[in-house]
Amino acid sequence: MEQILKELSDAIVNCDREAAAAAARKAVEAGIEPTIALERGLSAGMQEVGNKYETGEYFLSHLMMAGDAMNAALQILKIESRALEMARRGTVVIGTVRGDIHTIGKDIIASLLRAKGFVVHDLGVDVPASRFLETAEETGADIIAVSALMTTTLPAQKELIGLLEERGVRGEYVVLIGGGATTKQWCEEIAADGWAENAPEGVKLAMELLEKRRT
Repeated sequence: MEQILKELSDAIVNCDREAAAAAARKAVEAGIEPTIALERGLSAGMQEVGNKYETGEYFLSHLMMAGDAMNAALQILKIESRALEMARRGTVVIGTVRGDIHTIGKDIIASLLRAKGFVVHDLGVDVPASRFLETAEETGADIIAVSALMTTTLPAQKELIGLLEERGVRGEYVVLIGGGATTKQWCEEIAADGWAENAPEGVKLAMELLEKRRT
């Protein structure tokens, strides 16, 4: 079993979709519990990928390919959402606000969050406030992460917080904001829970705030 788990982990670290799928098939044939394959194989590999990105050894392309390899393995292992939730660090709904179509920064932090063990629901770009809330409710999210790259779309972040307050659910979610147009001052002005200047800092902040909330 240990050899198969290592193959799963190595496939993710090597960003090898085919190897990940092959290792997943071996895990199924060997009768390894899907959650064990996830936690000790795939997640361990993604953790290493995240570490390599933070040290500059890996780049965004590696994060994306590692995520693709992990998805290929998950499909074969047939790990249901419930099992994923059991192994999660937390659940994040992320997207770029309505009127804004910038995606690179959002994609980077989404990949890093996955590497750190979060279940991430990426809504893409041009996302209205109502969809952030709907998805957060549907998935039982802990964090809503909202990106805005243009000053003209900043008000959409404030709109989301206003919607959460209006629905009486503001306290149920950690709201993080980011993007080139955002600042710490803007975060304080709209009463978001946190702001980070870059993706690695954003992931660390997400982990810290979620841990603080749970304790």
